[in-house]
Amino acid sequence: DVIVETGVAHGGSMIFYASLCELMGNGRVIGIEKGLRCADKVRAHPLAYRIELIEGDSTAADVVNDVHRKCSGKKVLVILDSDHSKAHVSRELEAYHDLIAPGYYIVAADGNMKDLHDVPRGSPEWKWNNPEAAAREFAVKHPEFVIEQPSWPFNESALTANTTYWPSAWLRRN
Repeated sequence: DVIVETGVAHGGSMIFYASLCELMGNGRVIGIEKGLRCADKVRAHPLAYRIELIEGDSTAADVVNDVHRKCSGKKVLVILDSDHSKAHVSRELEAYHDLIAPGYYIVAADGNMKDLHDVPRGSPEWKWNNPEAAAREFAVKHPEFVIEQPSWPFNESALTANTTYWPSAWLRRN
């Protein structure tokens, strides 16, 4: 029913999610961003009626409470894609995990940072300071969640594992 995305940047993924909702004939997207640089373009998009923008810190109490109120009684997918520091993602996981019903997911995006710590513009601290580390610690503290990537039904390649920017990031509620 609702896809919540923290960290919307230019709004492209929100519009993509809204297009999926449109194809299914159901759902809406709530995007949260500290500085909404994409608001005018998103509001001018033909699928804007499926998108709601909230300006603010995704872990601020007023923002968290607003999102919870808007998602009450709905099936929710949460995608955490704002500040990718371990501490911030940990706060987001704590703030939004209770929106997730059994069988649904909360995702800590860009956990592959740990593998990119030594690339240009990377940072050595990314080895430990990343969303995957936050997701793993969260799963230990919250046994009602398991790290489990959704099934991969259309693999026609020789790959045995999915390649993703989001390793160990899919937290499914039991």
